[in-house]
Amino acid sequence: MQRFCCLTIYLSFALAVYLLFPCMPAQAASAPAKIFFAYGTLSARLVPFWIAEEQGFFKKYGAPAELVFVRGASTLMAALASGDVPIGVTGGTPALGGAAAGADVAIVANVANRVNVEVMARPGTKSVNELRGKRFGIQNPGGTTWINTILALEHVGLDYKRDNINLQPIGDSVLVGQALEAGRVDAAVLDGALVRRLRSKGFSIIAELQPAKIPLLSQAIVVAPEFLQKRADVAEKLLMTLVESLAYSMAPANKAVVIKTMMRRFQINDPAVAEEGYQDYLSGVERRPIPTVDGMRNIRRLLATLNPKIASVKVEGLIDSRLIRKLDENGFIDKMAASYGLK
Repeated sequence: MQRFCCLTIYLSFALAVYLLFPCMPAQAASAPAKIFFAYGTLSARLVPFWIAEEQGFFKKYGAPAELVFVRGASTLMAALASGDVPIGVTGGTPALGGAAAGADVAIVANVANRVNVEVMARPGTKSVNELRGKRFGIQNPGGTTWINTILALEHVGLDYKRDNINLQPIGDSVLVGQALEAGRVDAAVLDGALVRRLRSKGFSIIAELQPAKIPLLSQAIVVAPEFLQKRADVAEKLLMTLVESLAYSMAPANKAVVIKTMMRRFQINDPAVAEEGYQDYLSGVERRPIPTVDGMRNIRRLLATLNPKIASVKVEGLIDSRLIRKLDENGFIDKMAASYGLK
């Protein structure tokens, strides 16, 4: 498996230090080893993990995690399956695809549990009926934008096969938005700043999906079951870190800190753009990061149309929410929310 660059560099450095200084002090040698906590795509929903790192929450809970960027969800799933990393942040779609391919993974929490997109169309488009026979931009068949698009079409009563809708692979959401603006496609399912940008240029919003609360597991914490079995205490500390970081980042009092983090991480210079990203974040995350089976069932149902093997995957067996439910039942989640002024 092709290893991701930053992890390889870190491991090489660690080995060099060990070879050069084999007789380290006992106190240093007994320090807990860092846990690589990987993520595969850049998204506003990663804010709680960045906040946890910057505000020292990992250290506070004794969870020695180091965030590592792994380019691409498939590479991240391969790293989890091989044991290169024990825990990662990814969507339910790659998690299910990995399980169908034989990877042994467990979903222990989920930051976003619903579809949060809008159906955008070229200027002058006024109704759902006008989308029949049109071109929709997606990232690729089976990807997250594809899942969102199929669910959106279902919501408005359309079927891409029956209604001759042409799903055209374009690339990531930014490229899809650019293709819609340039007229290379007629419609697309988008969110956040892309929606606002196109709307300001006269593009039509045909449907908003957030009010429908369609279940979709889209930002999951995925671990290797062996890690969960052998280091359940560490896994629980990592989830406690996540819970407090969510509460901190959703609290109005910390808005300036969160926006500053987003501007730095995404290299944003325009405060107005950062404000939009912040609002997108608030509307897309859950204070209780408990994964839902229904969100995974939606993914399985749609992916099975592309790969029949996926239909046999028991999504109930992929979700292990014992630890996060424990934190909910013992009042920890509500306690953290209250401490930051959230209801």
